[in-house]
Amino acid sequence: MKTVQVALEARSYPIYIGAGVMTHPALTDHLAGRDVLLVTNGSVGPLYAARVETALSDYRVIQVTLPDGEAYKTLEGLMPIFDAALSARMGRRATLIALGGGVVGDMAGFAAASYQRGIPFIQIPTTLLSQVDSSVGGKTGVNHPLGKNMIGAFYQPQAVFADTDVLSTLPPRELSAGLAEVIKYGLLGDLEFLHWIDAQLPALMALEPTVMSEAIARCCAMKAAIVAEDERESGRRALLNLGHTFGHAIEAHQGYGAWLHGEAVAVGLVMAARCSAGLGDLTEAEVAKVIDLCARAGLPTQPPQGMTATDFMTHMAVDKKNLDGQLRLILLRCLGEAYIEDAVDPAVLAHTLEVSCCG
Repeated sequence: MKTVQVALEARSYPIYIGAGVMTHPALTDHLAGRDVLLVTNGSVGPLYAARVETALSDYRVIQVTLPDGEAYKTLEGLMPIFDAALSARMGRRATLIALGGGVVGDMAGFAAASYQRGIPFIQIPTTLLSQVDSSVGGKTGVNHPLGKNMIGAFYQPQAVFADTDVLSTLPPRELSAGLAEVIKYGLLGDLEFLHWIDAQLPALMALEPTVMSEAIARCCAMKAAIVAEDERESGRRALLNLGHTFGHAIEAHQGYGAWLHGEAVAVGLVMAARCSAGLGDLTEAEVAKVIDLCARAGLPTQPPQGMTATDFMTHMAVDKKNLDGQLRLILLRCLGEAYIEDAVDPAVLAHTLEVSCCG
């Protein structure tokens, strides 16, 4: 088992990574009281909820099963969590456990932040994407028709248990979506890691345990360091959004759930690389490298058919990373080094969108 620490003073917590960690004895060390609200969905619950409940046999566990999919990540979708907690008369020492992918984690975390103005929660992420990214750092929330994750809170978990065993049940498409976030980490801040991903991609796609644990640990360590420096995204943490402004526009345009988050991010990474090349920072060969890596990971590299440059600008205009109405993009100074751009050349952006949309 590997352990990565997120250093946030009183809000610090560990990330446990390895085979079988969802039932590790450390799980009970992070419970505040005797009551547990186990939030999962209809796909994950039948596979793993019983394991968690067995590990918590000395506790009162109430299970809540949410519908599966990004389309249900709404304010209304939170109500079953609150209904169950209130019906069971759970107090502030109850612990909410999120057992599922990024949608379950984001929703359960926001519910934990909101119920009785805040109860403890634990993340047990069950997709690669949630293990390397969304379960770490305390971003919680739900979508609005006009924008992704526009309603939420920064609320840190007590611990994260990233169990590599669960990845064996991931559909290939979900695995590829998670690899988009892994690639993102190499692109934004670690060229050596990017080269490692390139070399180890066949092993990652084959779910080789040692290689997968290493990838998860390195991604989590990078995110933990950035979150410790900038918990509430007032500065450097925005770098973690590389590819996301373009990607969120795709998700909003297609309807949440039509494209997986990682699929949209992969296209966003390619578009960010193209924009960076337009500004003179990347070469065309480096853009091709980004495209090749995403394609080899089984990811799309072009926007959905029929989506236009105007569609992108409409959705990007309401992105939550924008500052005082000014579009904010995360771009690449070189492979392995991202930066925040608050005043991208409109002509370069327009060209990027046109080239991307026209293929």
